[in-house]
Amino acid sequence: MGEDKGQPMRSEPGTIDQRLPRGVMLNAYPDSLGGRLSDLIALLKRPEFEGAFSLLYILPTFFNSDLDRGFSIVDYGLNQELVAPQDLDDLDRLGITFKFDLILNHLSVASPQFRDLLQRGDESEYKDFFLDWNAFWNCHGAPGDEGYVVPHDEHMQKLFLRKPGLPILKVGFPDGSERPYWNTFYQQISYRPVLPDALHGLSGVTPEAAEHLAANINAAIENGSDIEPVYLDGHDYLRDEIRAIVRGHRCYLGQMDLNARSEKVWEFYDETLQRLRDYGARIIRLDAFAYLHKEPGQPNFFNKPGTWDYLSRLRDMAQAYGLVVFPEVHAEYGKGLHREVAREGYPIYDFFLPGLLLHALDRGTNVHLLHWIDEIQTEGLQTINMLGCHDGIPVLDLRGGETGGVYRPGLLDDAEIDSVVDRILERGGRIKNLYGPDGRKIAYYQVNATFYSALGEDDRKLLLARAIQLFMPGIPQIWYLDLFAGRNDHEAADNGGAAGHKEINRTNLGNDEIERRLEWPMVQDQLALIRLRNTSPAFAGKLTVHPSATDRLHLSWRCNGCSASLDADLKTFEFTVSEHDASEAQTRVFRSRGESARSWGDSSRSSGSVRL
Repeated sequence: MGEDKGQPMRSEPGTIDQRLPRGVMLNAYPDSLGGRLSDLIALLKRPEFEGAFSLLYILPTFFNSDLDRGFSIVDYGLNQELVAPQDLDDLDRLGITFKFDLILNHLSVASPQFRDLLQRGDESEYKDFFLDWNAFWNCHGAPGDEGYVVPHDEHMQKLFLRKPGLPILKVGFPDGSERPYWNTFYQQISYRPVLPDALHGLSGVTPEAAEHLAANINAAIENGSDIEPVYLDGHDYLRDEIRAIVRGHRCYLGQMDLNARSEKVWEFYDETLQRLRDYGARIIRLDAFAYLHKEPGQPNFFNKPGTWDYLSRLRDMAQAYGLVVFPEVHAEYGKGLHREVAREGYPIYDFFLPGLLLHALDRGTNVHLLHWIDEIQTEGLQTINMLGCHDGIPVLDLRGGETGGVYRPGLLDDAEIDSVVDRILERGGRIKNLYGPDGRKIAYYQVNATFYSALGEDDRKLLLARAIQLFMPGIPQIWYLDLFAGRNDHEAADNGGAAGHKEINRTNLGNDEIERRLEWPMVQDQLALIRLRNTSPAFAGKLTVHPSATDRLHLSWRCNGCSASLDADLKTFEFTVSEHDASEAQTRVFRSRGESARSWGDSSRSSGSVRL
């Protein structure tokens, strides 16, 4: 079917209708399949992948980055270790259109803008590019003992935190001061070893004493200990000077929040959107956009109307380059935030489908899944859906919540959600938590696991989950590791540091491993189903949900006489997918009998369908 090349269109004043290009989207890092983007492209050129994908969501290690597997951007230039300009030409010739992330809320401390700030201090042209914590909370808090302002309690209670403690990173300025900057997400501070030469010249420090002092300091650095209590061997009177020397050996990694009140930030966004368009993008995911607008007295997550104002401005910028933007929104279903965003004309991520499918296939019921399909159709939601992804399986999203003083139930109740989470954990998953302003854990955010492992590594369930996903409304986004039936990578999760829980579902597959897995019926069967979804004209039409028993699911699409249907048993995992062209003369049929089936059969109307 390929890509709909229509441009985003403005509808009634005050709203916007941005049409997503049609087709199936592969989702991967540049090095996920083979080691470089060129290896992924070579895979897409193989006969097994012909007609399977027309879109590619390539994650931001495509760009220069240093933390959080790409989401700490240094700059939006090509990461030459993984990507070459020729790769873009090759993908264009394949008819592949990109989806990229614009990471709105933050940039790396290694970005040119933050480096300039650290070097020039108050003289930097980027002085207001990032959020100075103390300047932001001035008059809205009180100075604390650690050198940063502590917001008044009424403000603290509104903060939505992604890690324990206040979201700050203290950095050293040329004048010797340390200033806290807003740091919502990840940070890492390390120290280079201190050489004895750095201590020479200090009053009363002999060469021998310098050796001992350096050894003590470096032992603390190596052990990750606090430098303050280091034994100074009778030189405590130099503690301030030694502290300054150690600070000078400090190295930062961190995602520093941008100050969207600065016009230089908006100039940066505009330049970046143009650059992404030039790379071949059509869809831009606005990563962490809901954290961008910050105002004392307001929550730091999707406060209103400021977030809407920012989103409207970004949309208008993107439209100038023919780009579709969609916000990444993680919030409880009951709060209705997904509906608010969609009613403004934006596409949304279907973060509800993964948990609903896990529940449906473990419990053998269609009730909650049909409720969600009905809402998508009734509300006219434009969605991008998925099974697994780089970021975990959403669970908090399924909960109920309060909006406008009214509580709305979730897509699953709390007991059902807890049951889904417990099963994933029993199957080897990990949990990411959220924290309150006092540092206490308040809720889990997502569960980290491959979707295959979350399903108990059951081929039948994964194949049926894929078939259901492909018959859902919206753009199907396929995580590369799900396609190859990836299992939980506990070793990577254990060794992954602060964000290690996510590495459980990010295993890179080498070329030899890809060759081996391409022989698996599970992989071949998924590609057959994906190819149907990507090429059949039926999916440009209307979805019908047919009446069925609660343990069955019967969906069909029809457009201009062409039809495609899925008839599935949610308890035995047997299903049939069939396609008919407009003349009914040709039929493609895929049957699963509760185990991994072979692929498609083509037949004429007179001879009926064939299963290979």
